[in-house]
Amino acid sequence: MPVRQLPETLVNRIAAGEVVERPASVVKELAENALDAGARRIEIATDGGGRRLIRVTDDGAGMTRADLELAVERHATSKLDGDDLLQIDTLGFRGEALPSIGSVARLNIVTRHASEPHAWAIAVDGGAKSEVKPAALSEGTRVEVKDLFYATPARLKFLKSDRSEAEAVREVVRRLAMSRPEVAFTLTSDERTVTWPAALPGAPGRLARLADILGADFRANAVEVHAERDGVVVEGFAGLPTHSRANSLGQYLFVNGRPVRDKLLIGVIRGAYADYLSRDRHPVLALFVTLPPREVDVNVHPAKTEVRFRDSTLVRSLLILSLKEALAREGQRAATTGGSATIASFRPAALPRRGAFDWRRSPSRPLAPRGAVAAWAAPEPGLAEAAQAVFDVGAAAATARVEVAEPAPDLLDRPLGAARAQVHDTYIVAQTRDGLVIVDQHAAHERLVYERMKESIEQKGIARQILLIPEIVELDPADTERLLSRADELQRFGLVIEPFGPGAIAVRETPSMLGEIDAIALARDLAEHAAEWDEALPLERRLMHVAATMACYGSVRAGRRLKPEEMNALLREMEATPNSGQCNHGRPTYVELKLTDIERLFGRR
Repeated sequence: MPVRQLPETLVNRIAAGEVVERPASVVKELAENALDAGARRIEIATDGGGRRLIRVTDDGAGMTRADLELAVERHATSKLDGDDLLQIDTLGFRGEALPSIGSVARLNIVTRHASEPHAWAIAVDGGAKSEVKPAALSEGTRVEVKDLFYATPARLKFLKSDRSEAEAVREVVRRLAMSRPEVAFTLTSDERTVTWPAALPGAPGRLARLADILGADFRANAVEVHAERDGVVVEGFAGLPTHSRANSLGQYLFVNGRPVRDKLLIGVIRGAYADYLSRDRHPVLALFVTLPPREVDVNVHPAKTEVRFRDSTLVRSLLILSLKEALAREGQRAATTGGSATIASFRPAALPRRGAFDWRRSPSRPLAPRGAVAAWAAPEPGLAEAAQAVFDVGAAAATARVEVAEPAPDLLDRPLGAARAQVHDTYIVAQTRDGLVIVDQHAAHERLVYERMKESIEQKGIARQILLIPEIVELDPADTERLLSRADELQRFGLVIEPFGPGAIAVRETPSMLGEIDAIALARDLAEHAAEWDEALPLERRLMHVAATMACYGSVRAGRRLKPEEMNALLREMEATPNSGQCNHGRPTYVELKLTDIERLFGRR
């Protein structure tokens, strides 16, 4: 087959295949053009998920007649100052968006520059350009895209439902709105209209915009992140570990104002939260990285969603440092949604009708023995079933131990208050000046032990205690070999193991700070997790996982009765220990209920 020059129309459609993947891609390109034009207000309207209509209107600088005529030509751009591709100060620079869109759809542009007496309009229909004509528009630019992919019907088959495409458009606009809180955005789709007004400058304005998009819960559970080194600035807001999700869709990353999905940055975030979250939980955050344009390559992907850093080590270390400092600073906080969820789990109990008597509600009803369930002890409607299951560890009436002594006034002013009772030998109920706090004694002590182990490792190492009689643990041969290969790592944490014949190990020493523990169960648990410790996982991450597992076995177990002084001592240590707001797995260690919320339950407010 001979070599031939492709016609311009076909070249534009090939380019459109790289730039215009779906309606959301068109919205992204047009909205970025508006931002580069200095717009302070952007209105976006779609129909049919963007398949039938996309309209983007802005109040930016607009274009002159000559600029408009040139804007629909390939590789024509106003966003490059000279020929230096390393100095990219704008969101778009390829000069392919408008001609690519016009080659597969019906494109109409109306624009007015301040130097022109009136607006100008041009149309591109399947690659065919019209003459530039006078038009009416007060300011800025209005771009309409109709019948997307009508010129390439094969591409229509790859589009999803209108609802799915509309959601993709909303996600694109959300990301752009996060990156530019000083710009007002309005998005009108088939179902609704969403408006994000312009926010105040600085961190408060950015948090307000993030709260508008991510919800009020994020505002209440976000900590500010800020760090700077060698011209690289990392700022934004990160959610508390207890305010996490089951997927990473709540992670928003921006580089020089450009929304990106960078694997390096996502991996850094996972590493920064490794000390707080289990592997199946993901934080919610929005981070903004600013650095000189020459230090980042934005020309990696046609859609400009990936970047490459000149000094990736600097960016990685600064991100981890900023996140760890922010989380350590607010580590004693637990998510506010815990108290809200607790309040929401209560439902008013249905009172018996007048004249009827329900003996099950009588104070003199018979009590079931501990661990037994009487025939009449059916679940009552006072708690939602999902929440009640958490506390369903025995008969409710006989497992609350109340401390009747008047609490010291100074303890009521402490963040976690004064211990007043222990419920189900698992939960400590403490009173504060304006509410009460419920503490999970096992989760709280687990975090305390974990932090002490980390501190001991950094200072002088973990002291070990020799077992009088070694514990023999029988394991699968593969688990035995895997665990013995990590013997040196385990010894750093005070756990000394040796081979004991085929398929068995002997536990000789254990960490002294853990006291008396179930060494056999601990060894088996470590053997199960050792399969996940591949060589690609950093040594520090593997060691912290060992420490977290040991802390779980060495902490106060659920079901252990505590004296009042022990409960108060646990609360005071929580207040003095970093990261005590969540356990090693990202679950909250306590839930706080304000008195106003409790009064609202009983109709007092």
